[in-house]
Amino acid sequence: MDFNSIMSELKKKTYRPVYFLMGDEPYFIDMISDHIEQHVLDESEKEFNQTVLYGRDVTAADIIGAAKRFPMMSQHQVVIVKEAQDIKDLIKKEKESGKEKTKSVFETYLENPLPSTILVFCYKYKSIDKRTAVAKLIDKTAVLFESKKLYDNQVPDWINNYLKVKGFTINQRAAGLLSEYLGTGLSKITNELDKLIINLPPKAEITPEHIQTNIGISKDYNVFELQTSIGKKEVLKVNRIINYFAANPKDNPMVMTVSSLYGYFCKILTYHFLDDKKGAASALGVHPFFVKDYEAAARNYSVGKLKSIFSYLRDYDLKSKGVDSGSATEGELLKEMVFKILH
Repeated sequence: MDFNSIMSELKKKTYRPVYFLMGDEPYFIDMISDHIEQHVLDESEKEFNQTVLYGRDVTAADIIGAAKRFPMMSQHQVVIVKEAQDIKDLIKKEKESGKEKTKSVFETYLENPLPSTILVFCYKYKSIDKRTAVAKLIDKTAVLFESKKLYDNQVPDWINNYLKVKGFTINQRAAGLLSEYLGTGLSKITNELDKLIINLPPKAEITPEHIQTNIGISKDYNVFELQTSIGKKEVLKVNRIINYFAANPKDNPMVMTVSSLYGYFCKILTYHFLDDKKGAASALGVHPFFVKDYEAAARNYSVGKLKSIFSYLRDYDLKSKGVDSGSATEGELLKEMVFKILH
């Protein structure tokens, strides 16, 4: 089942006996488990019928023992296992010493789960192999949900949809700025968005100015604008940005700037070799709104020039880490590197 289907069922009070929530993106796992923890039982029922366990402190037998209890004066009992990835004996290997393995207590329970128990596993930052027998058993008798991280190009649209539900809109430049600075971690993104909209009037359109005022990301002096300005060879603007970076090295560490520029120029190189430029957004992993920026940059930077740029990035990445950098500051190294990129 996907996230929306699970949440739709939960809001309709349709519950499954076991939820196995796994994957690299904790946000969706937390949303599902928090809803179950907060809404299945009322406050008077929770004292006797809701149990929260932590994987590092329990065994599979402990969990199944709790799951087999019957609820007291309630239709359901809820057992939530947080940090389930730390349970050492939850998932056994398919075979042991060349022999068919015996069933674990978890598998035995899955074959006949107690209908009155809602058992939730929060198996974060990793996943079990869906081809294994236990995964197939979970998928057959319970809910097996894999929470995957978003790709970089999916984040701006996700931000837009999240804000739309809250009654706000955001322009593409602002969404791109947020995704560039906050990455793909949805918990971090939603935390910043929630703090942002507290200070805005209802139905406002969020702009880079709002982000600068409320989150502290400069709308003019950031790596997102640096990339775009370098791509367009706007020398004056580039120099203003790197001077700002040099004056504020703690907020703009060179190692992060080099990493971002490397990813940016990789996309420009990819654009050069695309047979179908109409599919550029998907191939580059960016929002279609920004394809025109890469098209312009590809005109300004030939494949030959890009090879030189990758060499500069590698050299200055080492220098920023203290290798053959002499007494040069990060700001001085950054100015040298960008000068070579532009000329």
